[in-house]
Amino acid sequence: MRNKMVQNKPDLRNDKVLPLLFKLSLPIIMAQLVNLLYNVVDRIYIGRMANGEIAMAGVGVALPIIIIVAAFSGLIGMGGAPLVAIKMGEGDNDGAEKILSNSFVTLIIISVILTSAIILFKSKIVWLFGASTTTVGYTLDYLTIYMLGTISVQIALGMNPFINTQGFTKIGMKTVMIGAVANIILDPIFIFGLNMGVKGAALATVIAQTLSAIWVLKFLISGESKLKIRKAYLIPEFKIMKSVIALGISPFVMQSTESLVLISLNNMLMLHGGDLAVSAMTIMSSIMQMILLPVVGLSNGAQPIISYNFGARQFDRVQAAFKILVKSALCYTVVIYTLLMTLPHVFVLIFNNDPALLKIATWSIRIYFAGIFALGVQISCQMTFIALGKARISILLALLRKVILLIPLIFILPHFCENKPFGVLLAAPIADITASITTGICFAVFYKKKLSLTKEIKPEAGLTLTHSGN
Repeated sequence: MRNKMVQNKPDLRNDKVLPLLFKLSLPIIMAQLVNLLYNVVDRIYIGRMANGEIAMAGVGVALPIIIIVAAFSGLIGMGGAPLVAIKMGEGDNDGAEKILSNSFVTLIIISVILTSAIILFKSKIVWLFGASTTTVGYTLDYLTIYMLGTISVQIALGMNPFINTQGFTKIGMKTVMIGAVANIILDPIFIFGLNMGVKGAALATVIAQTLSAIWVLKFLISGESKLKIRKAYLIPEFKIMKSVIALGISPFVMQSTESLVLISLNNMLMLHGGDLAVSAMTIMSSIMQMILLPVVGLSNGAQPIISYNFGARQFDRVQAAFKILVKSALCYTVVIYTLLMTLPHVFVLIFNNDPALLKIATWSIRIYFAGIFALGVQISCQMTFIALGKARISILLALLRKVILLIPLIFILPHFCENKPFGVLLAAPIADITASITTGICFAVFYKKKLSLTKEIKPEAGLTLTHSGN
């Protein structure tokens, strides 16, 4: 079995870049699209409960907390996976396994801390995150059960990148599909069959993530994986985890600041538009997750190619992978922009058909997503900086769009607009377009100075690259 898998494993150094990128990306995109079903299917079923629009608003308030939990898995998984790929490119599999094993233990520690802290302070947190007297019950019901599965979320989401970065993207896809299929089956049983409502949706998600986590661990301790979790490396080393966290800060910021954005949007929309506006925002956040996944999947597929060949000093392949990535991402986001501007009601009807909610959500989509066409450039350039180990630049660009631009604008623009919800939503396209232009310029300068020259580039994450002369 192991020999068969090794033979089928993509050759990151020699295979042609275009088919290799899509060979690695497609399973990741499929996995992420299926992974989206964890939350989207919950919201689709919840939206069709009695008082579904209010229940969906309650779950929408819990969503920022769920995003924060997932962001910590990205901190370790997305921080460690590029370093593992670089080590593999250098031929240092022992060093790669140290990073893998250290990362696993760190995720366990993070899980315990997050679960304890959020369950202890949940009642205070949900009010700060935009709950109302009508939605707080739904929020607490969903959040309490979901947090009990934090350790499964961390393992399933945080360790799967270490499978993908070895080239086993089909195994990574199965990780997500196992959980998603279970979630789809269990949701209607628990929500409607057992009459558990939002509690049933949360319980279905926890069980599904647990099945995914078991699958990941089974693979990473088996003989099928080229790299394994080793007992000898289960005590975290400061130097290794400092490097992982330094590189993982950027994807962590990208994900966790999404939580801050939702908190800001929920609070301002509750103030100016009420529960119905928050329900519309819940739908739009689901749409945002859904439409951006292919771009993130392409970027994740390009990551092992870029990181591995960066470690192997094959800079022509690094350049080729990036060019394909940015062109594909930009074409996709332009198509999505066109669909959202012309057929917004189609996206809303996936979740709810309440006339009042359909009207406000359709109107909101045309404003909130007006700059979505530019994000193909922003995401692909930023993720390439991560793959190259350029942590500082990536962190700054991650902060630019959401923290420096979007969040302040959410609070500032309503003061200049007679229609206050319009001012809140207008912040998104302004931030998207400005950040994308800035990121594109930064990468163009970096590309001209660094990637166009065949000389060694040292990563900023803290691990020193030692080449074998290949």
